[in-house]
Amino acid sequence: MNSRFAFLFSSLVIFLITATTASGGSNETDYQALLQLKLMITHDPHEALSSWNTSSHFCNWSGVSCGKRHRRVTALRLYSQELEGSLSPYVGNLSFLHFFSIANKSLQGMIPPELGRLSRLRILNLGHNKFNGVIPTNLSGCSNIEELRLYYNNLVGSIPEEISFLPKLTLFAVGFNYLAGGIPPVLGNITSMEVFSIAYNPLGGSIPDTLGQWKSLIEFGVGLCNLSGVIPHSIFNLSLLTHFSVAENQLTGTLPSLLGAMLPHLEYLQIWGNQLNGPLPPSISNCSKLQLVEVNNNNFRGKLTINFAVQKDLVFLDLGDNMYGSGQADDMKFIDSLKNCSKLDTLDVRRCKLKGVLPTSIGNLSDQLSCLDLGGNYLYGHLPSGIGIVGLTTLYLRKNRFTGKIPSTIGKLQKLQLPYLYENQFSGPIPDAIGNLSLLTRLDLSSNRLEWHIPSSLGNCSHLLELYLEENKLSGRIPKELLQISSLTIALDLSQNNLSGSLPTEVGDLNMLTSLDLSNNNLSGNIPNSIGGCTSLVFLSLKGNLFQGMVPSSRGVSTLDLSHNKLSGQIPQFLRRFSFEYVKLSFNDFEGEVPIQGVFANASAFSVLGNSRLCGGLPELGLPKCKETHDKHKKRFPLFVIFILIASTLFTISCFTYVWCKKRKGQLSLSSKDERFMKVSYGQLLKATNGFSEDNLIGEGGFSSVYKGVLGDHVDRIVAVKLIHLQNRGAHKSFIAECEAWRSIRHRNLLKIITSCSSVDFQGNDFKALVYEFMPNGSLHDWLHSTASVSKLNLLQRIKTLIDVASALDYLHNHCLPTIVHCDVKPSNILLDDDMVAHVGDFGLARFIGTNSNQNSTSGIRGTIGYAPPEYGVGSEITSSGDVYSFGILLLEVMTGKRPTDNIFNEGLSLHEFADMVMPDHVTDVIDDDLLNFLQEDAIATQYTSAHAKKIEECLSSTVKIGVSCSMESPLQRMNIENVVHELQHILDKLQNM
Repeated sequence: MNSRFAFLFSSLVIFLITATTASGGSNETDYQALLQLKLMITHDPHEALSSWNTSSHFCNWSGVSCGKRHRRVTALRLYSQELEGSLSPYVGNLSFLHFFSIANKSLQGMIPPELGRLSRLRILNLGHNKFNGVIPTNLSGCSNIEELRLYYNNLVGSIPEEISFLPKLTLFAVGFNYLAGGIPPVLGNITSMEVFSIAYNPLGGSIPDTLGQWKSLIEFGVGLCNLSGVIPHSIFNLSLLTHFSVAENQLTGTLPSLLGAMLPHLEYLQIWGNQLNGPLPPSISNCSKLQLVEVNNNNFRGKLTINFAVQKDLVFLDLGDNMYGSGQADDMKFIDSLKNCSKLDTLDVRRCKLKGVLPTSIGNLSDQLSCLDLGGNYLYGHLPSGIGIVGLTTLYLRKNRFTGKIPSTIGKLQKLQLPYLYENQFSGPIPDAIGNLSLLTRLDLSSNRLEWHIPSSLGNCSHLLELYLEENKLSGRIPKELLQISSLTIALDLSQNNLSGSLPTEVGDLNMLTSLDLSNNNLSGNIPNSIGGCTSLVFLSLKGNLFQGMVPSSRGVSTLDLSHNKLSGQIPQFLRRFSFEYVKLSFNDFEGEVPIQGVFANASAFSVLGNSRLCGGLPELGLPKCKETHDKHKKRFPLFVIFILIASTLFTISCFTYVWCKKRKGQLSLSSKDERFMKVSYGQLLKATNGFSEDNLIGEGGFSSVYKGVLGDHVDRIVAVKLIHLQNRGAHKSFIAECEAWRSIRHRNLLKIITSCSSVDFQGNDFKALVYEFMPNGSLHDWLHSTASVSKLNLLQRIKTLIDVASALDYLHNHCLPTIVHCDVKPSNILLDDDMVAHVGDFGLARFIGTNSNQNSTSGIRGTIGYAPPEYGVGSEITSSGDVYSFGILLLEVMTGKRPTDNIFNEGLSLHEFADMVMPDHVTDVIDDDLLNFLQEDAIATQYTSAHAKKIEECLSSTVKIGVSCSMESPLQRMNIENVVHELQHILDKLQNM
């Protein structure tokens, strides 16, 4: 019996040894592999591997699991241990391993190719490390792998096509790396795929249609991968999808109308940051499991008709930065359907061109709602008093057209931290109840019509970091409670109101404030010395008030503006000692010597204009020399010597003038010299225009009328006489501006001025006129829109005209000192001569940039509706990019034949958007019919080939693209006018060489 037992036992041992050997070596191999793995770990802060020693069997080591039968390593769990070092290639000897996770945030080096030996491996997680290099192609040897996680590393190269050899792969996550080379279409062969997550890689390319073969797919994440093209329709047939994210790519096209029916299990929809267009499908209402919807920053348009009533789990809804809206008062009606979304935390419909009133149902939204953003739309009417959603922390209503009072119920929003109500038309007082919002960190009520006083209750907002009340009609005194909010550290802006009284001494309590702007009010009295306690101030502006007396020390300020007050005394010593970037003291009553130390050593860093009693300083200031203190002891300069000096100076100037004129005589023709210095009287212009008769009237503007005339003293001298309507407010200023501009500019594409006349008429009234060279082909506006004109401009003429205008602007912006901004670029101000060369005229609104004058202010400047850039409407300074915007609109008008004020642009659609939405493939949809007729006739007459037609379409598209680029809302995104000239010239060359 014993012998039989012994035989069985020995047979079993032999079997086990044989099986172990056949299965990939002994457990000694695993032991040595683990030791090698530990050897390459250079730092183990939590001593996760401290048990890895000979005192116990390796199957008992921390993070190691072994099979019970053969005692081989089957799992390594070393995540979140912050191990540093690299991964040993000996890990490839753990042939029984089926689970390996070493997500640590700190491992670096290459991923060992030896991992490809682990044929039993099912889970591999190397995420959250610093691995670099490429994904090893021989990972395809892990034929049983189900989950491959390599996200959050520094991997480069491409996604290996060999990954498609993994038939059991259900999860592939390589997001947050530096992979390129696109998504291999062959991956569509992995029909077992359930989770595909590759976001945040610069992959490029498009989404392969083959991925639609993943019928088991649940999560699809390809956001921020630089993908382009359309989303393949096959993807929308993956009916099991719960997470769909293609955010922040350059995807185009539309969403299928049956999206909600095709993806009924959808929970996360992230398609923001693309160029998708068309309507947002109402069928999304069918996705009852939706929790997150991010479709913002696309080109979706049309009325929002989605019914959110069944999405009871909806938490985050961002529809912003699109072009929705029907132009009707019920654009916001979809709000009604959100009342059942009891988990809703964020509702964002910013910048969507939505119109109408805000429905009272806004008050029925979930108490869980913390962020509500309705900013940048066209909402009007009163703000519903029932907006008191108690959970709100952020309320954005900025840049709408709300009117009426701010409801006192806003004081019930106890959790509110960031209310942005600026750039509306709110009126009435700031409600005292706003002081109940003790958690406010930033309050912005600027650019409204608020009046009455600043409530002292604001002093209760003990967490306030920023307060903006500028550009309102607030009056009364600055409450001292406001200046005692110790948390105010970023900005306090009360500028452009009607505040009066003295500046409270409590201003010194704002010792942590960075920016203080009290400019353009009616504050008076002395500037309190306590302001020196504001030791953190970087920006301080008190300009445009009635402050008087001496200037107290303000240590630490880098930009100081005290201009347009009644300050007196000498320029304070502290201004020359401390470090300033800019100091403005102009238009006060300072006296004495201007220092030349500190900020006063740089003429461009300070301004002292309008202080008539100052002397000395830098020579560039042109101030008189300061008198010596002992003048009475100085020897008088003989009077006859002064006389001799003056006489000799005059003689020298006369000689120089004579020689210069003599020299110029040989260079200028008689006619041109006559034009330059021609003098005309009121009577001559009256006669030339046949008494300014209507028969001679060729144009009218806001400040003037233009008449055709023939000057009697110059036979056949046809001119255009611009009669200034001095009775109109601003007309005189316009005349001065135009004269000032014409004094120093000459360019072939600028209208040629002959002379001006400033006199009185026969009734003794002031008379002012400008005389220009007559342009026989009228204005560009006439050629584009006049019904009386039979002829229209062909494509070459339009491109040449645009080049002429752009060249003129390039000259004004980049070749004039100082820079000149036209401020009124539009077709009626573009005139065409005999040869159809375009000339820019009407400089009545022109501004000089870079001077010390206030001419770059937008005060009173509006330009022309439709052509004036949007930033001028909110008070931004005049810049050359404003002309670029106007030129962009003009270009689009030339190419589309539509004015920016056409009726079709009254529904929330602009000329810019009208052109942008067809780019780049459907540009002919918006091209002027007259131009298309010309092109069609040319094609028939010259027998154009399809290649010719394609080139013409490319030229049309390139031209419209320039107009779109020039008319971007943001000045920073607009093209440089020099580049515009270059690009248009390139298009012209291409057309002429066809």
